Amino acid sequence: MKNFAILLLLLSSVILHAQSDRKMIRQGYKAYMDGNFNDAEVDFRKAEDINKESFTAKYNTSTALYQQEKIDESVQRFEELLAETTDDKDEAKLYHNLGNSFLETDKLQESIEAYKKSLRLNPSDEDTRYNLAYALEKLQEQEQQQDQENQDNKENKENKDDQQEQDDKNKEQQDKQDQNEENEDQESGDQNKEGDHEQNQPQPQQLSKEDAERLLNAILQKEKDVKEKVDKKKAAAAKIKTDKDW
Repeated sequence: MKNFAILLLLLSSVILHAQSDRKMIRQGYKAYMDGNFNDAEVDFRKAEDINKESFTAKYNTSTALYQQEKIDESVQRFEELLAETTDDKDEAKLYHNLGNSFLETDKLQESIEAYKKSLRLNPSDEDTRYNLAYALEKLQEQEQQQDQENQDNKENKENKDDQQEQDDKNKEQQDKQDQNEENEDQESGDQNKEGDHEQNQPQPQQLSKEDAERLLNAILQKEKDVKEKVDKKKAAAAKIKTDKDW
């Protein structure tokens, strides 16, 4: 903030005094020095109305506008005055004030260029040199801050990408785990079904020794009966064949 205090004092010191004793110029200058910038603007504009060619009145009106933070209007007027003057000192003051106006609105590049032009016209102006150094330092800080923000944004993006990649891997692993568990559950269910099926199948009854012997005897007797029937059929067939030959 020290630099801005110097800027304001500088603007006060460069108000142009009228070469004549014009009342409005003197009255406006007094109001300006007292810090009554609105009254000063009114008086300087009155001086402009009296003498529309007065560079002094126009210049002082522009500085009064700047002090009221009417920056855009003051910049426009300073630029218009540059086209009206051929005096290097006046032109240097105009560029100096343009530099201040641009600096006030954080247009650092424009401010720096204006200060450089002022110093080319008046290299001995230490106030302009100081303000230029201040603007350059502020621009450097701004660029460093921007670089840091860009770096932070880049790191944040990389971290988000890494996190997303890790989340995707975790999801993929979880999906595989869920699928494996599902398959295991399915296999377990199938096995249980097979076990249930086997359990539901009729189990062979256990025979006692006596039942087993009776069953075996019945089978043997059946086989004997079958054999006797076969033998009888064979004997009958042989008999029929012999009778025919006769």
